[in-house]
Amino acid sequence: MASKVQEICVVGLGYVGLPLAVALAKRFKVTGFDIDRRRIAELTSGHDRTREVEAAALKASKLRVTDDATEIARANIVIVTVPTPVSDDNLPDLGAVRSACASVGKHLAKGAIVVFESTVYPSVTEDVCGPDLERASGFKCGKDFFLGYSPERINPGDREHTIDRITKVIAGQTPEVVAVLTEVYSAVTKGGVFTARDIRTAEAAKVIENAQRDINIAFINEVTMIFQKLGLSTYDVLDAARTKWNFLSFTPGLVGGHCIGVDPFYLSFCAQQLGHDPAVILAGRRINDGMGEFIARQIGALLKPKSKVLMLGLTFKENVPDLRNTKVVNVIDGLTRRGHTVDLHDPLADADEAHEHYGLALAKDIYSGAPYHAVVGAVAHDAYKKLTGREIEKLLVKGGLVADIKGLWRGVEWPVGLAHWQL
Repeated sequence: MASKVQEICVVGLGYVGLPLAVALAKRFKVTGFDIDRRRIAELTSGHDRTREVEAAALKASKLRVTDDATEIARANIVIVTVPTPVSDDNLPDLGAVRSACASVGKHLAKGAIVVFESTVYPSVTEDVCGPDLERASGFKCGKDFFLGYSPERINPGDREHTIDRITKVIAGQTPEVVAVLTEVYSAVTKGGVFTARDIRTAEAAKVIENAQRDINIAFINEVTMIFQKLGLSTYDVLDAARTKWNFLSFTPGLVGGHCIGVDPFYLSFCAQQLGHDPAVILAGRRINDGMGEFIARQIGALLKPKSKVLMLGLTFKENVPDLRNTKVVNVIDGLTRRGHTVDLHDPLADADEAHEHYGLALAKDIYSGAPYHAVVGAVAHDAYKKLTGREIEKLLVKGGLVADIKGLWRGVEWPVGLAHWQL
């Protein structure tokens, strides 16, 4: 059977879109579109600031990248992978998706399939994106163009669950659309595809994946608050609990990033629109969003007034440069409000981005501001895990505090006289 895939356009070349576009370009003719000219220039030069695609792979790829929206018209399959954040009031912000619909619709080829990978609550693809595309294109949805949904599952920095290994959920407006999406996604992953009952089902599946993780982490964070009062380390408790075969292994800490700390609000918004109080979902969010303040309070109680603190790590998770929705800033804010001075270091974060989004300056070297009254291990970057007890001692005043949020230095032999705290 002849392929119905003529050309694919991936709209949005961030953490999700770029790896997908590069993978698709191995089998199909693919154009990557992004409105950020700086991003296009970087990719053209072979540099991916997200570090999701290696320079060699990017250079070898047949992917074409552009910031010219008219190029969208070349494709009969358009895949939208733009961000779906929340507002300051934790309400769904569909601005990027709707803007993408306006651009895509304006240049949409007749008969094209538009697939959304962005996380949304059930019904957005058909009830929001479809009408937006109709208005911009002048076409009729379901007749002149068709909709599909395949939720993204990219985990930044994860080299095991990559786009070529995961199972892709797909859904389409018609059986014919499903057949085309099966061809497209089967070509890029060994994990196979799963056809959801319909688009709303696929949207719902995605939004509960991260909500479930959020709730599980919230439970561990709440028991951590209890264990701190008992003088217990949650990591020691987890070591024992994991010996039970069906224990779910989650660890305590800061819950940031673009997915886990955001997606539950899409589900809770949907629930509230239907008149349902999403008590468990929002309770999990409250606990996790309050974790930064809790940690700052615990550390602050061990410090003398006006202490000087070195915070190691700013990104939302280990070994990635992603600063989106990082909750390390909450710990920094909590310590500074208590009168302490905080220096910040992160070998992966972009200094300009840290300043632009959070007003924070990054130290170029961990020793430049030493000695400190406390060193806080906030992000489990490999570079920090390698630090020895003696190396950390050099950062501290005599009797200084080592505060370990992520269990970075469990098992490290600490020089006599250093104070140590961990979750």
